[in-house]
Amino acid sequence: MNALDSGWQGEQETVKIYRERTATSCARHEEARRFLPGGETRSSTWFAPYPTYMVAGEGAWLIDCDGNRYLDFLNNFTSLIHGHAQPGIVEDAADQLTRGTVFGSASPPQVELARLLIERVPSIELLRFTNSGTEATMMMMRAARAFTGRDIIVKMDGGYHGSHDFVEVSVHPDMSAADQPVARLEGRGVPEAVLNAVMVVPFNNLAAMERLLSQHHERVAGILIEPMPNAGGMVPPAPGYLRGLRQLADRFGVLLLFDEIVTLRLSRGGLQEAEDAVPDMTAMAKIIGGGFPVGAFGGRSDIMGQFDPGTGANSLYHSGTFNGNNITMAAGAAAMSRLDQAAIDRINQLGERLGAGINDLFKRLGMRGQCLGYGSLQQIQWTDGPVVTLKDAARAGADSGALRELLHLELLNRGIYTSNRGMFCISTPMGDEEINLVLAALEAGLRALKPTMRELAPRLLQ
Repeated sequence: MNALDSGWQGEQETVKIYRERTATSCARHEEARRFLPGGETRSSTWFAPYPTYMVAGEGAWLIDCDGNRYLDFLNNFTSLIHGHAQPGIVEDAADQLTRGTVFGSASPPQVELARLLIERVPSIELLRFTNSGTEATMMMMRAARAFTGRDIIVKMDGGYHGSHDFVEVSVHPDMSAADQPVARLEGRGVPEAVLNAVMVVPFNNLAAMERLLSQHHERVAGILIEPMPNAGGMVPPAPGYLRGLRQLADRFGVLLLFDEIVTLRLSRGGLQEAEDAVPDMTAMAKIIGGGFPVGAFGGRSDIMGQFDPGTGANSLYHSGTFNGNNITMAAGAAAMSRLDQAAIDRINQLGERLGAGINDLFKRLGMRGQCLGYGSLQQIQWTDGPVVTLKDAARAGADSGALRELLHLELLNRGIYTSNRGMFCISTPMGDEEINLVLAALEAGLRALKPTMRELAPRLLQ
């Protein structure tokens, strides 16, 4: 029996309804457990009591194997900015499919998508493609270390940048640190030697960054940051914070590395353009692949020039069987060419409307909560206090007990698909009607959870 099955009466009813709606998903999950650890191949898509099995998607909607329809506010963790099976993207990808997916050679589609991205993103003069965001941050960090001749990368305490060893450090913030957090390995299997090359500071704290760099800048290759941390809770950067990092990087002679894998969608040139803070290098993924696996990293030509094979023995080696494969490049070019600033402004406005609506719901229902985010990316925080650092967001989540997971199931029971941490992502097929639908579902779900909230987290009731 899962832990969610053994709680208060409200919890039991929520889980009971979910199980009744998704019996086929349950059966498929039990079958999957015979072949996949825990029945899953992505830790992020598992949730209790078992994940929903989706079988089709169109526009802003998903259909599960039991025939239930869901309005999709997850969009494969923000990657499907045009929703599912967008006709123009499907047609361009299908056309490329008939001519071959990958050739083991250079190809024109690589050049086309590279051109589109370089025209958009202020920091990028040259770039290289990978197959995932994890690979993109890994290679960006390697490029920074090679260029500077230094080993240490400074990351944010609680920041997530994929699953390679050098970013499996302090993915969850140090809750005991008053000011300067201590870098810690996340989970087993990551060698302790990694800690010799990673330091951490709190997000939104320029003073802490200045102190660290004043002591260690001669060993620091670069500062790695997601301009608005995604897995950390969609906590926006404080006004001037990103520009302040740029100034500190220049002052101490280190590189500034932006992970815009999620935030690239927030402006035509990413959050760096919106915040007027240009890094030395940028990692990208998700929306640039048009729904196919993708990653990219790029930046100043002098840094990226290290990967030029024509420079001889000193060039940095970087390969990958499916890097820049034709099917991804074609779909990515189709997706990005359809994502102009007008489209971005429209979904950002929808996201801001959603965030304001959620804040109004909490007030009307007498609950202590809020929605934070930026434009088309929003997330519920289970506190009405300030959320400035990633530790603030983590504490609010921990203090909510099982409420996040229960609200997730309540929304699923009402036909809304999103993450179990309370993230909402807007796609271009959406409009005001979809925002109305999710706000109505949220109100019903929160009202249903109010009795459980009195038992599990009475502090959240006013």
